[in-house]
Order: sequence, then structure tokens, then C-alpha cells
Amino acid sequence: MTIHGSRSARARGRWAACLAALLLTCAGAFPARGQVLPALGGDRAGTSGFQFLKIPVDARGAALGETVVANAFDASALFWNPALASHLTGMTIGFSHTVYFTDVNLEYAAMTYHLPGPGITLGASIQTLDSGEMNVTTEFQPFGTGESFRLLDLAAGLTLSQRLTDLFSYGVTTKYVRESVAGVSTATVVFDLGIFYRVGTTGAQMAVSVRNFGLDGRPSGKLKRTVIGSPPEVTENRFESITPPTTFLLGFTYNVFHNDSRNDLLVSAQLNNPNDNAENWNLGVEYVWNRTLTLRMGYRFGIEEFTTPSVGLGLQIPYVGPDLRFDYGFNRLERLGPVHRVGLNLGL
Repeated sequence: MTIHGSRSARARGRWAACLAALLLTCAGAFPARGQVLPALGGDRAGTSGFQFLKIPVDARGAALGETVVANAFDASALFWNPALASHLTGMTIGFSHTVYFTDVNLEYAAMTYHLPGPGITLGASIQTLDSGEMNVTTEFQPFGTGESFRLLDLAAGLTLSQRLTDLFSYGVTTKYVRESVAGVSTATVVFDLGIFYRVGTTGAQMAVSVRNFGLDGRPSGKLKRTVIGSPPEVTENRFESITPPTTFLLGFTYNVFHNDSRNDLLVSAQLNNPNDNAENWNLGVEYVWNRTLTLRMGYRFGIEEFTTPSVGLGLQIPYVGPDLRFDYGFNRLERLGPVHRVGLNLGL
């Protein structure tokens, strides 16, 4: 039995090494417009579409300055790093609502279920960005033409995550992504790949995730546009393809109070390398008091709009369910203003 267990452990270790090598190889093998580690920096700004995929969907992740790729152990794992989902037990359900700018709302819902035995967790998630009805204006009718349009973005994903050992896990998410506005829609399929490693009992954790890697989408539909001259209106029906916003994430987390059964102090750092902008990195701190009240703060470096730290809190709600947590997150952009997020996470 001992020999068999040793061989099994070595086999799982080889699987872990192969998966990590494969993920990092994929990260360096993307084409020029989609590669994860290019050398163009800020010159890549504005070169991809489906930008709603980059908006944090959960209050906790936003409050921590988006430094949760190695510690999102709730339903938001399906958004940040699918490898973390395999460390959830039973069933988890999460809902998040974001009050974005100019009456735009972002909604997110996710569910995971852990299969006993093989260490596999299955998950499903849906994310929407809805602008509501907006008035059509032109150069000749700046107060409106009497018509309206609506921006509606959708991402629906299915996740498979497996814990190969107590310390190592991997995950894959397949997402159908669609943008639609003013009679023009674009759809494609993208993938999230992630690995997670816990450094023994030291309280340290690290993770790598490649988000939104996939095929370009080509818009379809027709768009009428008013012009000067004859004819006074033209119809656009030929559009360029849109590249997904692929992002490479490398995160570290350290639990300062990892030997304390009641309180936690998490310090996390994360490097982000998007295919459509310069690299940046974030820091976050989370303090959990008596397994009840959580205080959070984060900061994003290298992002012009984020000049003030993000903050938030979490509250475990007793007597309602086995594990119910309410989260609130706040951050402010320099020119666009404040963003409020609320969320509920339930573990069964």
C-alpha cells in the first residue's frame, strides 16, 4: 500500500508539472495581437473588444484591488481562476450586482458543485452588462432623433476543475461571449485556464491564470449612419473582426495568521499582463475578525484612473444558512466617478 501510494503521488506530481508547463507554454505562444507577454506596453491600448469581460464582477475581488487570482475561494473563482473551484466543498452559489457608470448595470451569477471522490468540481456562470435604453443622437439632432438603442453584453461559461493533490489544482472554463448594440452583434468562444499551488502549511499560495483566450469575433448586422451629402444616410454592414481581451495573471497570497483558527490576515499581490494595454500590478489586504467581519483594501498600480484605494467589507450572516456571506465593495475612478458592488455567497 505504501509503494502504491508513493507511485500515485509521483504520478500526480508529474501531471501537475505537465499542466503548469503547458499553461505557461500557451501563454508565450499567442499570436502578436493575443499574446500574453508581448513587449509593446501601452501601444496595445484599444486593440481588443469585449471589454466587459475585464470588469470585476464581485465585491470582494474589486475591494482587494483585483488581487484574488490565488484566493477567490467562493463562486467568483469561476471568473478569476477556475482552478480554485476544486477547493470548494458541496455546492456554492454566488450573486453579484454592480452599479456601474451612467446607469449601466453589471450582473453575475455562478454555481459550483463538488463531485465526491475524484476531486472534480463542475461550475456554471453567467455575466451580463446592460446599458438600458439610450436615446439616439446625431450631429444634426443632438437632443435625440426619437429613436433609442441598447447595449447588452453576455458571457455564459461552463467550468471543470480538479484537485490533483491537497496542494495543486487546475481548471478550465469555456465561455460563449456576445456583444450587441444598435443592431450589430458579435459572438465568439473564449477559454479561461488556471493552476493553483499551496506551499505546504506555510500560509503561502500562488496561482497562474490565462483569461479570455480564444477566437476573434466578426460583427454581423447593419448600422444606419447619417452623413453630409447624397445620399444623406448610408448603411454599414462590413466590420473588422474583434480580438478578445486576453489577460495573463500571476498572483501570490500569504496568510499572516495561518495558525489562528478565528482570525485571518491575508496579504496578496498580483501581476496583470493584458494583450491590449501595459502591464500593471496590484496589492490587497484582507482582515477577518472572529470569522464574522471582514475588512478589505486594495490598490492598482499603473492604472491612470485609479488614484485612490478600493475598500470593502464582508459579513457572515448567522442563522440563515450553513455559510452565507454578504459583501460590499467600493472604488472610485478619477474622471468617471464611484462604483458600488454588492454580493451574496452561499455554501451548502
